[in-house]
Amino acid sequence: MALEVTLKNDLKTAMKARDALRVGTIKLLIADLQNRLIEKQAPLSEEEELALLSRQAKQRREAIEAYTVGGREDRAASEAAELLVIEEYLPKQLTPAEVEAIVAEIIAATGATSRKDMGKIMGQLMPRVKGRFPGKDVKALVEKVLPA
Repeated sequence: MALEVTLKNDLKTAMKARDALRVGTIKLLIADLQNRLIEKQAPLSEEEELALLSRQAKQRREAIEAYTVGGREDRAASEAAELLVIEEYLPKQLTPAEVEAIVAEIIAATGATSRKDMGKIMGQLMPRVKGRFPGKDVKALVEKVLPA
C-alpha cells in the first residue's frame, strides 16, 4: 500500500513539473498496481509490490533489447528512460561481487560441496536477492563460486 501512496504523490509532483515521461511511466505503474489489487481483492504485501516493479523493469529491459536488435534506437531510448524511472522505486541493486559474497556465505552455512547441492543454495539465495539482482544471472554466479 505504501507504493501506491508514493506513486500518487510522485505523480502529482511530476504533473506540476510537466515531466511527461515520468507522468506516463508512473501512470502505467499505478494502472498495473490497481489491476493487481483488483485481481487479489486485498492489499498487496511489500514482496508483491516489489515483484510488480521487478516485472515492469524486466519488461523494459526485454523491450530495449528487442528494439535494439530491430534497429529502433528511438524506441529503445524511450524504454530505457522509462526503466530509469521504474528503478527509482526498486531497492538498491546488488553488484555481482555482493551476490558472490552472499553465495559464499550460504555455501559455508550449508556445507555445500558440489553442484548437487545447488538446490539448497538457490533456495536460500533467491529470497535474499529477489528484486535486487537479475534472476537469470544468479545461477551463473553460484556455479562460479561453487566448487566443481
